[in-house]
Amino acid sequence: MPDKSEKERRKQIMDDLKKKSDQEFESNLPMDRQTFQNLFDYLDNKLTDKNCDDTNSLTKAFLTQSKILNVDEVLEWLSEHGGYCDCGILANVEEQFE
Repeated sequence: MPDKSEKERRKQIMDDLKKKSDQEFESNLPMDRQTFQNLFDYLDNKLTDKNCDDTNSLTKAFLTQSKILNVDEVLEWLSEHGGYCDCGILANVEEQFE
């Protein structure tokens, strides 16, 4: 059984790995975190009024309205992270920001 100093060392290693992973995730975002949060809120509001049509049309509308220039890059990033449609973005991508 590891002693107290070994447990602390292991905890520090895990904390460092988590911090590095978080920094890497943040640095690879195609738009700022706040815009993602605004997107999630927008989708949450819109999808309470109507069902997902298995496209990302609401997301495209939001990105266009928000004057995001790299729409294709953002959509590709969302898809790579499980957001193939508007409800998938809420279900799979939003949780990665928590």
